[in-house]
Amino acid sequence: MSQFTFPSPPPSPAAEVFRGEVRAFLASELKHRAPIDRAQSWNGLDPAFSRKLGQQGWLGLTWPKAYGGQERSAIERYVLLEELLAAGAPVGAHWIAERQSGPSLLRYGTEAQKGAILPRIAAGECFFCIGMSEPDSGSDLASVRTKAVREGDGWRVNGTKLWTTNATHCQFMILFCRTGPLDREHRHAGTSQFIVDLSLPGITIRPVRNLVGEHHFNEVVFEDAVLPEDALLGREGEGWAQVTGELAYERSGPERFLSSFWLLVELVRALQPAADARAEIALGRLGAQLITLRRMSRSVAGLLQAGADPALEAAMVKDLGALVEQEIPEIARDLMAEGPPTLQSRTFAQVLAYTTLHAPSFSLRGGTREILRGIIARGLGLR
Repeated sequence: MSQFTFPSPPPSPAAEVFRGEVRAFLASELKHRAPIDRAQSWNGLDPAFSRKLGQQGWLGLTWPKAYGGQERSAIERYVLLEELLAAGAPVGAHWIAERQSGPSLLRYGTEAQKGAILPRIAAGECFFCIGMSEPDSGSDLASVRTKAVREGDGWRVNGTKLWTTNATHCQFMILFCRTGPLDREHRHAGTSQFIVDLSLPGITIRPVRNLVGEHHFNEVVFEDAVLPEDALLGREGEGWAQVTGELAYERSGPERFLSSFWLLVELVRALQPAADARAEIALGRLGAQLITLRRMSRSVAGLLQAGADPALEAAMVKDLGALVEQEIPEIARDLMAEGPPTLQSRTFAQVLAYTTLHAPSFSLRGGTREILRGIIARGLGLR
């Protein structure tokens, strides 16, 4: 049976000094950003803002300097992320590339791949999307049907990826697909990952609009798309191990409990000048939950810095975080159900409507609740 561990993250006075730098930068850069735009959280997309972060040296913060990084600690990077999210900064353009594609390249990429791509990510000039989910597969990643077949000095790819965030704005995708025959007894075998240049012929990107009418998601269709030999990331046939290692980065960060944070900010503002006892209790409870999740999430950052593989801990952060993120709109609606409209409450209502329409996706992205709890149960030896 595996043991869950959430050790105290290492102390970092440098991280708190850095926090002041980040707050000052954001106060200047975002001073005119409206609450409804801040409510987009890490879906907000502004390539120019991502380039400004790159100019600050704040993308790839923990990476080696040889690849454009700053070799700073995972805790300092964590401080940067939570300040960006708490301020409602438009980080969506670079988010996936910096959060998980870059670390995957660092771990599995060739020197040529790392040298060609990582400095561009660190500069805020190169963006990635994730080619995992497929139509009719739900969260069963092992049911992947997209295939890459060896052909001459490369690979021919056919298949479809779905829910691919920001694909129309990205230069590259890390594609998870099948490169070997399906073994029904070992469905995870025979899979590989590729770095795909999305400008190649045979790749079509189609928009998938959400409930709000926004275009974040996409369907990406591969029809006899030919990839060069050096597009392979890591070793052929080891895609499953690579992609599951990547998920610890995807599931453990502060974005897993701060997606609704700006709604909480507007709720507190709308309840002023004095909240009643019921509101104080509700806000206190939410505050305690967020403090606990932050402690757990920072612990995972410390484990990643130490070279551990906290996949189980990350799954728990993601599952519990989604519960709180989805609870905030319900509590906010209940607390503001009565009372005369004010300027503050009209702004609050706008942010509430936006967050409510997006909240159902919070427990889907990064792995559904059922998948995460299966992982947790297995880690506890219950299945």
